[in-house]
Amino acid sequence: MKTVLSFLVVLLFGAVFASIVGGYAERDSVSALAEQYLAMVPRELGAPNVVTGILITYRGFDTLGEVAVLFMVAAGVGVLLGGKDTATAAEPGMRSRRPSELVGNGAEIILPLIFLFGAYVIKNGHLSAGGGFQGGAVVASGTMLLMLALPSTRLNHGFLGVTESLAGVVYVGIGILGLVFAAGFLDSHILPSGEFGTLVSAGAIPVISALLGVKVGAELSVIVDRFRN
Repeated sequence: MKTVLSFLVVLLFGAVFASIVGGYAERDSVSALAEQYLAMVPRELGAPNVVTGILITYRGFDTLGEVAVLFMVAAGVGVLLGGKDTATAAEPGMRSRRPSELVGNGAEIILPLIFLFGAYVIKNGHLSAGGGFQGGAVVASGTMLLMLALPSTRLNHGFLGVTESLAGVVYVGIGILGLVFAAGFLDSHILPSGEFGTLVSAGAIPVISALLGVKVGAELSVIVDRFRN
């Protein structure tokens, strides 16, 4: 009975997905609201990436809520799965286990590239596709690969906790500075806009994106490490 029910559920989701894909068509134009944002974000914020500009400034309170939710998830996982230290909870042979030559050498080559790409996605989020959340997730994926390739690796949860806490405090502090010295919470105009399209531009948006990347990367890395055992 369970097998039949599972099959029917999968079939239902497949039908819904097929109807969505079958009815998809590229739009030749955007809505009036989208046109307004496409014109307003580069002009007011100096950010070529309209999505990042909206998420970090116009939807600043929403982004703050998302960061708070991620923090609560990390804290909840820590409470539920953090009863034992990673090293003591692991199997006796875990610390001495070494990966195969292929896995070890591959990780040594790929890991720096993953972390470098994560930093690139974070730092260039106001210029191209990316941002703090996306880059932080990329960094956390590198942490996961590190744990798979080197099972004996231990994360310093204290350092990561302090790092993400400081990033969160500075993030909120920048938002308050926007209330005091600019037009609202997380207003990017507390810093000069700079030259459009350059790395140092768009006011405080790159700084906020970097703080989000550090916070998200640290929290997701801790969550992944808690699930290791």
